[in-house]
Amino acid sequence: MQYIAMKTNDIRTNLATEQYLMNSDKIQLPFMLFYIEKPCIIVGRNQNTMEEINDQYCKEHHITITRRLSGGGAMYQDLGNLCFSFIVPANDQQFGNFKDLVKPVVDALHEMGVTGAQVTGRNDIVVDGKKFSGNAMYTKNGRTFSHGTLMFDVNTEHVADALKVPKDKIESKGIKSVRSRVTNIKQYLKPEYQNLDTFGFRDELIKKIWHVDTLEEAQKYEYQLTEADKQAIQQIQHERYDNWDWVYGQSPKFTVKKRKHFTGGTIDARFDVEEGRIKNLKIYGDFFGVKSVDEIEKMLIGKEYNASVIRNTLAQVNLDAYFHGIPANDVLDLIAEQH
Repeated sequence: MQYIAMKTNDIRTNLATEQYLMNSDKIQLPFMLFYIEKPCIIVGRNQNTMEEINDQYCKEHHITITRRLSGGGAMYQDLGNLCFSFIVPANDQQFGNFKDLVKPVVDALHEMGVTGAQVTGRNDIVVDGKKFSGNAMYTKNGRTFSHGTLMFDVNTEHVADALKVPKDKIESKGIKSVRSRVTNIKQYLKPEYQNLDTFGFRDELIKKIWHVDTLEEAQKYEYQLTEADKQAIQQIQHERYDNWDWVYGQSPKFTVKKRKHFTGGTIDARFDVEEGRIKNLKIYGDFFGVKSVDEIEKMLIGKEYNASVIRNTLAQVNLDAYFHGIPANDVLDLIAEQH
């Protein structure tokens, strides 16, 4: 079995690499990928991105947002998380059977001390009833691709805050994530592995899966990306994983209600969002203004449902003319921000 240990920590490059290798005739199957990411959230293919993330928190903490090709729920990852992927012939893998596919990983974890690790439910790996791995799968052109996470030493506070949408009331038909109790597995490892960082943990896992004593022995099975490979991967990243239309525009239609009472009156804004853009907007309330809010509504219809886009659009007008007595920043905080 061949493998590749990605050298980049950008989720978008790594997902593009997965997609490229999934369709490449250069690799021998079965094939594994390992990668470690800077803080990011990856939403499932059928999810509403804005319904899954705390947009303001993610911006403030420089958390990258992207969408993957497979289904399932949103996942937070950072440098304390190890991702692994399998590419296998579709005929050799029953779709949805994660237990058999991830067995080499689970066996390696058992050997490293996480003896209670087991696959449970639809696609999780747990220990002591707590989830430390989620997995997703898709099939195309005779190949099945499965990727999973291993929470080694993840900042669990970020997991809760980044994946929580606290204020906006959003209703859609997007597939919602099911939040589970989660844990890191570092504490379950044998003493000799307790001082590893995520990269060292990855290397030890590779040695266990390939049944070798040194990483050098395993590296003879490692696939080396060529310059042509890297150029093709970069193009995929640009066209898909960096693309706003893919990450947000692919979201199912949804509605948002934003309502708040101010000293100068109450504002109640109702958004219809489709393909990531504001399709319809109606602003209600008992506020006063010398101009009609119809003008505000028309300005925003067709725009991306994105805080900076809405702010930049509304910055062009005197908001006091529409919402007299309500500070402009308060209006912007209500209408523009996704928090």
